[in-house]
Amino acid sequence: MKMKKLSTIFSGMLAASLSFSSVAEVDADKISTIVESSMARFNVPGLAIAVVENDKIIMAKGFGVKHLDTGEKVNKETLFGIASNTKAFTVAGIGMLVDQGKLNWDDKVIDHIPEFRLYDAYVTREMTIRDLLSHRSGLGLGAGDLMIWPDTNKDMPDILDSLRHLKPVSSFRSKYAYNNLMFVTAGEVIARVSGMSWQDFTEKNILKPLGMNASKAGFSRIDKENKNWATGHIPLDGKLNPFFVNYLEDFRGAGAIASNVVEMSSWLKVQLAQGKMTNGEQLFTEKQQKEMWHPHITKMASQVGFDSHRQQFSGYGLGWSIEDYQGYKKVGHGGGILGMVSQVTLVPEKNLGIVILSNQQAFSALSAITHEVLEDALHLKDKDWVEKLAVKHFEGKDKAYAKAKLDDVEDVQAALPLKHYTGEFVDSWYGDVNIIEKDNQLLIDFTHTEQLKGKLEHYTGHTFIVRWNDKLLEADAFINFEMTSKNKVKNISLKAAAPSVTDFSFDFHNLNLKQKL
Repeated sequence: MKMKKLSTIFSGMLAASLSFSSVAEVDADKISTIVESSMARFNVPGLAIAVVENDKIIMAKGFGVKHLDTGEKVNKETLFGIASNTKAFTVAGIGMLVDQGKLNWDDKVIDHIPEFRLYDAYVTREMTIRDLLSHRSGLGLGAGDLMIWPDTNKDMPDILDSLRHLKPVSSFRSKYAYNNLMFVTAGEVIARVSGMSWQDFTEKNILKPLGMNASKAGFSRIDKENKNWATGHIPLDGKLNPFFVNYLEDFRGAGAIASNVVEMSSWLKVQLAQGKMTNGEQLFTEKQQKEMWHPHITKMASQVGFDSHRQQFSGYGLGWSIEDYQGYKKVGHGGGILGMVSQVTLVPEKNLGIVILSNQQAFSALSAITHEVLEDALHLKDKDWVEKLAVKHFEGKDKAYAKAKLDDVEDVQAALPLKHYTGEFVDSWYGDVNIIEKDNQLLIDFTHTEQLKGKLEHYTGHTFIVRWNDKLLEADAFINFEMTSKNKVKNISLKAAAPSVTDFSFDFHNLNLKQKL
């Protein structure tokens, strides 16, 4: 009798324990309050969030407006550009092809794209698909992004042909440096192996099986009758400015997907279930997910990360950032467009996933909300993350803009007559840039990029400042003309005039323009 009674008690305790583990740790009402507080503090017009816990959607909700001028409300089905959160989808596509035996992570890229060439012949020969997906190519941060940002007229053959001109900044596989073009190339690997475009493959083989039918692999692919999509907003000169971007369509496998939080919940679920979909079928195998979530290159753990959540290590897997968070493994990624940012966070041990999409570029607003969700889920000490990160965010912006002010030149050197700086110029990887004189003003035209048109303002000597027609780009650049003894342009170099505020994808410093023959 005693044994039976103990067994009954133990069974009851076990059942209670299992029941408790399936109870939601995250309070949806509390998170809604935090979201509203964060949006107000960071001046975010619209935001949507979904939280998945223990295989259930705890919340999927929209807040605020899609566009300041229209006032239309964000809901859980409002599409946003997820930007670099696209990278994990591209990696999943590769993993599916590995499962099918059509390629391997360690296949040489050149075996699938014979014309693939990088600056260094050894790296060309040895670069694997795994290398493409882990930011260890040796190329610098954002190198070559001007071929795809802002929107250009370059197609995939143009991009592949230009890669060989991008000079590395570190040795192969030695350092982490975020690079979008390697993921664009990975998307092309999918196209070559599958026989369909990256866009078609992603929609047919990933989005559709997950029921992500409104989500698309490019803004132009959104159903024409679907008007439920958000516009980005950029804060400048004390006000928010709507800024339409087609969700980085040119970024392809590096950043082109449009999605909403209710459909992204399906993506969170399949990740937390090691590739298993709700119908029981595997989208990709657990074996491939282990590859994706294994650190392939490490990054220096930061003091800020340690102070915030006791970060001990930081690394990058295949399309995912990986770190420890208060003793838990945290997997995630951020995505950024001018005027729009997103964040995905997974804590596999807690079966927890968070996705936040927004139409303002205050990434700290998303981080504050994420910290608050994790605080609940991991039973951490209560902190006011919104205020804590807001103080840091706005102090950082003030410092960045103060640093962005150009130094006065004490002894300004005169320029030559403007006609000496005009001509048709070409860079080996970007292409054509034209400079003309009109009404006693130098005008510059990046011919492949509609948004990169502007005026040259004299700074000193042969150095000018490019003032782009669209101030919201916040990407004014120094342009320096190196002249021959006969006052002819020998070459032209550029660099961001205010790198503290200019997005790294404006990689002007990688350009070397020469007179077009």
